[in-house]
Amino acid sequence: MSLPERYDAIVIGAGQAGGPLAIALARSGRRTALIERKHVGGTCVNEGCTPTKTMVASARVAYLAHRGVDYGVNTGAVTVDMPRVRERKRAIVESFRSGNLRRVEAAAGLELICGEARFTGPRQVAVGGRALTAELVFINSGGRPARPDVEGLDRLPWLDSTSIMELDHVPEHLLVVGGGYVGLEFGQMFRRFGSRVTIAARGPQLLEHEDEDVADAVLGILRGDGVEVVLNAEARRAAPPPGGGARLTLRVPAGERIVEGSHLLLAAGRAPNTDRLELPSAGVATDAGGFITVNPRLETSAPGVYALGDVKGGPAFTHISYDDFRVIRTNLLEGGGACITDRLVPYTVFIDPQLGRIGLSEKDARGQGRAYRVARMPMSHVARALEVDESRGFMKALVAPDTGIILGAAVLGIEGGEIMSMLQLAMMGGLGYGRLRDAVFAHPTLAESLNNLFSTLES
Repeated sequence: MSLPERYDAIVIGAGQAGGPLAIALARSGRRTALIERKHVGGTCVNEGCTPTKTMVASARVAYLAHRGVDYGVNTGAVTVDMPRVRERKRAIVESFRSGNLRRVEAAAGLELICGEARFTGPRQVAVGGRALTAELVFINSGGRPARPDVEGLDRLPWLDSTSIMELDHVPEHLLVVGGGYVGLEFGQMFRRFGSRVTIAARGPQLLEHEDEDVADAVLGILRGDGVEVVLNAEARRAAPPPGGGARLTLRVPAGERIVEGSHLLLAAGRAPNTDRLELPSAGVATDAGGFITVNPRLETSAPGVYALGDVKGGPAFTHISYDDFRVIRTNLLEGGGACITDRLVPYTVFIDPQLGRIGLSEKDARGQGRAYRVARMPMSHVARALEVDESRGFMKALVAPDTGIILGAAVLGIEGGEIMSMLQLAMMGGLGYGRLRDAVFAHPTLAESLNNLFSTLES
């Protein structure tokens, strides 16, 4: 048997951590192999952030067109051309994907190998009939939509967060299983495209990790848009009704409830792409869910093997994957001592209006026994929100009572992710809330809402 090809580094998966890392390793003089089974760019570019937010933008235009009369603009009948929506989405994905691919192909010392990798031993990988080995191996294989344990799913067609974006028509009635950000974004999106939408959430609130007041406000926004939401609803059985489509039997507190729709979207979490890597051959340990376990420096249980991004569990966000890359780059290429412990994890749920989140929630603070004060203000008190006629939601921030340092924030409102990012910058700089309360922001902008938000602490 021939000896495996030797590289200085092997990167499995060309996602938002793996691609930049492979380029950085090659530029440092290391002969690097980047293995990708499908598309460069990972989930974000191909099936996640880029395509979904492109379609969310189309849905918002449809929403505003329907509301034209509220602004004194008569638009007439509004129709949605789903093939055109899909074409626009595909074009933007291809643009982003090809840009990622060009950067990989231009990196001297980096070889892109197309195929599915599996471990054959410690730091030894097989792909497409080739055997590779390296002193350093990095796993960035990502995740995929999870399939919930619902009896009868094999008897009917169903959609996931990838396949639903390839529809060439607007569903008559979309059933959504899952009350997390994926289910909510698609639910509101297709409601705005013209579908009836029913969301079945297993727990007592949407967005289970958020504070109850935030979840309640999100629920109100979705219901205000005409989305039916059923809480405490566990999907138990699925079956095709006589006329086609999908029938779900939900277990609810009162017993059972049956809902029927033309299409079924499963949005009940994600699973790691570890099942075909043959990790035991490499000595790489996983948790009960199949996610790779790592220490704060992203080292796995196997010497010389690291895991980055969604495959290691934790927050499944593109910006976290990219920060994982920065941690590895700092430690291995720059001689630093970076780790993932206690890093700020910002995120935005791209419903409309957005929910931006950073730092501690009230639920987190109570769980940690932290003292805090709450600055809170409805978006209806924000001049800019009123001017553009989108005043739904509220903003709140937690501050330390002794120092005034901002501990966390939730901004449910127009451009909530952008306002959240301003608060994140203040947290990174260690600014007390008083600096934002007294800052001079341009009028009329959403930013100046921070003046009034933190003034509520003085009343």
